[in-house]
Amino acid sequence: MTVNEDSFTNWKHREEIAESMIPIIGKLHRERDVTVLLHSRSLVNKSVVSILKTHRFARQFAGEELSVTRTLPFLQALTTLDLGPSQIDLGMLATAYQADDRGLSVEEFTAQAVAGAMGAERIDRREGRDVVLYGFGRIGRLVARLLIEKAGSGNGLRLRAIVVRGGGDQDIVKRASLLRRDSIHGQFQGTITVDEENSTILANGNEIKVIYADDPSEVDYTAYGIKDAILIDNTGKWRDREGLSKHLRPGVDKVVLTAPGKGDVPNIVHGVNHDTIKPDEQILSCASCTTNAIVPPLKAMDDEFGVLRGHVETVHSFTNDQNLLDNYHKSERRGRSAPLNMVITETGAASAVAKALPDLEARITGSSIRVPVPDVSIAILNLQLARETDRQEVLDHLRDVSLTSPLRRQIDFITAPDAVSSDFIGSRHASIVDAGATKVEGDNAILYLWYDNEFGYSCQVIRVVQYVSGVEYPTYPAPVH
Repeated sequence: MTVNEDSFTNWKHREEIAESMIPIIGKLHRERDVTVLLHSRSLVNKSVVSILKTHRFARQFAGEELSVTRTLPFLQALTTLDLGPSQIDLGMLATAYQADDRGLSVEEFTAQAVAGAMGAERIDRREGRDVVLYGFGRIGRLVARLLIEKAGSGNGLRLRAIVVRGGGDQDIVKRASLLRRDSIHGQFQGTITVDEENSTILANGNEIKVIYADDPSEVDYTAYGIKDAILIDNTGKWRDREGLSKHLRPGVDKVVLTAPGKGDVPNIVHGVNHDTIKPDEQILSCASCTTNAIVPPLKAMDDEFGVLRGHVETVHSFTNDQNLLDNYHKSERRGRSAPLNMVITETGAASAVAKALPDLEARITGSSIRVPVPDVSIAILNLQLARETDRQEVLDHLRDVSLTSPLRRQIDFITAPDAVSSDFIGSRHASIVDAGATKVEGDNAILYLWYDNEFGYSCQVIRVVQYVSGVEYPTYPAPVH
């Protein structure tokens, strides 16, 4: 047998193993609310090839590809345990087991590592929480996709309704079409049907009521059977407490804004300050996509090296706020054609850092340039550190943070020398550290942070909503602090 034939035989064998994992992962998710991860990446509803590619990512962790032959025994061990709702990371299990010297079997080690998901410590299934989307634009539709995807066992978040202004003939059909197909993010994974008579969109079995209203005061959500809902305002029309309080109508319990909040509205970056949300807080903001991109790595750098001051320059994709061709705009430069120009504009991300990281004493400044790409941006974070270091120490630290820390869902890390913006479309992380572009000299560090300003940010929004709704389940093994 030639080397090529040997490699192909090995590939087919791994494909077979990955295929056998899919029904186990699905059953754990549907019947027990257990989400199986691999180094923080979900394996639920993934294809054979996707599972194998996710295993290859482990090369960043241990320098070699993590084989499905190593993770399958841990997955099989999970099926023998009486697990409660949780997230279980096969990659972390396999890595921890390899470092363990107690001579335990895979079954014994797994039972100990996920003990918090069983017995007296086990969390009971939470009752599903109703969610309403106010607005159905770029972020609204991506959040809708994520909510439908995560409906899973039916015990999590339930998208019950979207609220929009009437758009004329076949309005609901056109909105459903925009949900079904997206020029950047591709087709919706599933089926969508429309019931115009009842003003309903049915997506993967989720019945979503389309409510037409010009103002929040016009809606009584209890009339649609909605109760104690979390309303996600993705219009950005109201950003202070007074304006957002208009949403606190019958049937709505909390309001989450997908834009920077003003005044005393808490700006939340999941992974950094979500645990500061007070149980009785009814109105909060998920800040901006750029704030979510810079705050987690900024915290990671401050924790290890200290940060005295910093400046962020974000090179940002164009948005619907700009014009296709030169036309009137309330801002001086944003009226110029978005697909034809680089446009200098303002960003509130730097000032929002103080809300998300109140203990950070460093002064952070910022500016932004809009460029002719439709999605994915890059933030260049220039930091003066409290101590001298070198490039390798910074990269080793950020790599470890991306793999084993509580920020591993927020920070990703890439070493590919040829990476460009389109490679990060669909990334679920708040930001991705580009190792090859990182510059460090003495007490100065310059980080290049890619981020999908649409989808990555939407994932952060969902994490906040999961947290305040009580359906964000613990992860095992626990991340290293």
